[in-house]
Amino acid sequence: MQKSQVLLVGAAIVLVVVLFSFGRTEPRSDKKAMPAAAPMGGGQSAPPIAFEELLSTAKKKIPAEKLLLVNELENKVVRGDVKSQQIAVYKQLYTTWDSLNQLPVAAYYLGKAAKLENSEKSLTFAANLFFTHMQHAHEEGIAKWEALQAIELYDQAIALNPANDTLKISQAMVYMNTGEPMTGVQKLRDVVAANPDNVDAQVTLANLAITSGQFDKAIERLEGILPKHPDNAKVLFVLAEAYKSKGDKQKAISLFQKSKELMKDPVLKKEIDSYIESIK
Repeated sequence: MQKSQVLLVGAAIVLVVVLFSFGRTEPRSDKKAMPAAAPMGGGQSAPPIAFEELLSTAKKKIPAEKLLLVNELENKVVRGDVKSQQIAVYKQLYTTWDSLNQLPVAAYYLGKAAKLENSEKSLTFAANLFFTHMQHAHEEGIAKWEALQAIELYDQAIALNPANDTLKISQAMVYMNTGEPMTGVQKLRDVVAANPDNVDAQVTLANLAITSGQFDKAIERLEGILPKHPDNAKVLFVLAEAYKSKGDKQKAISLFQKSKELMKDPVLKKEIDSYIESIK
């Protein structure tokens, strides 16, 4: 399954990325353009890159003095026999590689520190960092490697807090973005089975139903949670997309308008107005 199949198709894709993936219905403080989905394959045609290869390539791109610093820090990790010392050095490596704009390598070392710290907060932050980088990776092998790193970190965080559905949904999205859609779908179904009122899981499953042409199923799912969440912009927007896909334009336009009224971001409002015009 391509990434475009996970998100909604057509002109609505940018809005869904903002509304669902980033949860934004208010203005961006940095005034930058809205994020768009990065092109990415299904993750099946290329194996994950080995970290040693990724590290070797990154080292060839950095200044000599920085390479000396990195090598020194790596040696400190090997010599350090106290966990707190290793965590500190891994975080130094993260900061160093991040400053050199070698983001996948930086994330790797932050992940190493998080695994040693073994706190839900640090593990989640590192996993989310991999997830974010993965969506902008230009090479499929790197994206696949980042996905595996994220999944492992989410697993450890979920083990610490099995009741955290947000972690499970994020992990499901990783699976669906990397060629294992059914694994992701099953994880979402597990969330919904345990908590039918989980909006994000229900919206994602409805989204997938739309992309597979099961418009009635998507409508049934979202209409089922709408009474409890009548003012949820995501629910209204994706429900509108389901009705539009089914051919009920008037119902769709009405729901798009309701979704727009719940948003404070003028850029999003303009995007929805343009989208409504395109389907009239």
